[in-house]
Amino acid sequence: MILAFETSCDETSVALTREKEVLVNLTRSQLVHSEFGGIVPELAAREHIRYIKPMTDRALREANVSLNDIEAVAVTYGPGLASSLMVGLVFAKTIAQMTRKKLIGINHLEGHIFSPLIDYPHLNPPMITLIVSGGHTELILVKDWFRYRLLGETLDDAAGEAFDKVARLLGLPYPGGPQIDRLARQGNPDFVKFTIPRIKSGELNFSFSGIKTAVRLLVEKNPPEWVEEHRADIAASFQETVVKMLLRNVKRAVEITGVKRITVVGGVSLNSRLREVFREEFEEVYFPSKEYCMDNAAMIGVAAHFRLRAGFESDLTLPAVADLQLEYEE
Repeated sequence: MILAFETSCDETSVALTREKEVLVNLTRSQLVHSEFGGIVPELAAREHIRYIKPMTDRALREANVSLNDIEAVAVTYGPGLASSLMVGLVFAKTIAQMTRKKLIGINHLEGHIFSPLIDYPHLNPPMITLIVSGGHTELILVKDWFRYRLLGETLDDAAGEAFDKVARLLGLPYPGGPQIDRLARQGNPDFVKFTIPRIKSGELNFSFSGIKTAVRLLVEKNPPEWVEEHRADIAASFQETVVKMLLRNVKRAVEITGVKRITVVGGVSLNSRLREVFREEFEEVYFPSKEYCMDNAAMIGVAAHFRLRAGFESDLTLPAVADLQLEYEE
């Protein structure tokens, strides 16, 4: 049994896992940031400090276990907001030291890679994983567990970041992804023909700054009344273009690698149009269920199980690394 923590950004999450099974997963999203239109790091850290211990106590009660029953403590140590990471890391280290249990530091992105296993425990590499979230857009060939090859990544904004910025241009509240998803269902996806950026032949990178700028120019050159009238159409056109951009590169990755098993993870993988299109295009594609798409401790616990089984263990000098990268092979 593993006690896991995830505090990389604005979700405080505590979980108890056993292999790929989730016994308890508690996640609290921080609503305090909505009035600012984005994450305020100091407020995020304060919220983590306020809630991490009571949430841990609750998780232990709900699972009807004590700290003596766990085998290891897992925690995200990057990438993310440094101050937020530190809260979870110090708390996890304290418990590990106090109980003399093993400490397992987990890369947040690796947690997302393992998240589909909670719903689909039979999944095994090789597979192509598309990570799409507010901070990351990466296309990864998972050769085997802990053996990754980076196929492509964003050259500028992450997909989720583009959703948030376009939502702000359209006067929608933060976070913007769910708002655009809901609004787009009422709009015409062919209303605006946004350009899909050309990437050099053979490259699988992404770029979302162009479409973000195109939406901004469209909004600026038209009267507010027109923008209000066509908000749903603009949202639908933007969303359709982003989905096509993601789909194009995943299809190329399948052609290049010959790997046909696809997983799509991270907060943007909740987008209803993305799921619809990918399920139409690919015979074998897997999405985590809603609570495991967002930042959550359950995926950290599952990744830690595999790390622990492979003999991996962190020591108490483990630092918080805000810009931590996955270790990629050529």
